[in-house]
Amino acid sequence: MGQVDVLVPRVQNGFNRLSTVEQLESISSVTGGAFDFKGATTSLTDKPMPFPKMVTLVRHGLSSWNEESRVQGSSNLSVLTEIGVEQAERCRNALSNVSFDQCFASPISRAKSTAEVMWHGREKPLTFLDSLKEAHLFFLEGMTNADAKKEYPHLYNTWREDPSNFHVDGIYPIRRLWGTAREAWREILAAPGESFLVVTHKSILRALICTALGLGPERFRAIDVNNGGISVFNFNRRGEAMLQSLNMTTHMYSEHVYELQ
Repeated sequence: MGQVDVLVPRVQNGFNRLSTVEQLESISSVTGGAFDFKGATTSLTDKPMPFPKMVTLVRHGLSSWNEESRVQGSSNLSVLTEIGVEQAERCRNALSNVSFDQCFASPISRAKSTAEVMWHGREKPLTFLDSLKEAHLFFLEGMTNADAKKEYPHLYNTWREDPSNFHVDGIYPIRRLWGTAREAWREILAAPGESFLVVTHKSILRALICTALGLGPERFRAIDVNNGGISVFNFNRRGEAMLQSLNMTTHMYSEHVYELQ
């Protein structure tokens, strides 16, 4: 058995829901009121939720185009590598003590395969959402970063240095991604249950994290998420988010197990 981390209160389907709220409130004095969410961030839901929720976000494992340093975007041609499968297994083991009511994932191959590995052995629903797809990067997709920089220097440099202003024919993929992320949050938080696993891609993960924190597209590269990186959000009944953990990767290098209780 690897090292066990206690991160946040356990949220289980079938667990006394009132006790979840009581747990959050009982430790607020210890955390300086961090769990009471009074005057928190902008709500991500259309209406109040019946109880607080926890969402665990995971980036897919290493893909073939990650390995080849290619621009991936929304392409479905990049697939999970052997190392990527091992990383997905490490994520599954690291979260083996966590009870999830449902898993949501991108239907694009590398994320879909990661979710299927991670969800193996669980009986609850695995749902694929189009709102969790990666940003569409047009003709850059499939090109190596070196070739893209050489053939389209201005476009590529804008993508790397000023992504919120990167556009092709007036279409701004990163600005669009913010709207997609908000749609994904609404779908996820409206689902029945208290604890969800979400498996998707780096750019949409950045958008999910930033929209939850009230950050705009210009902050796109302010957050990084590694392959297999795990992040955790807690939401109060008003749909306001608190970032509990960001890009945890200890399990990538050891038999680390996270305990949510």
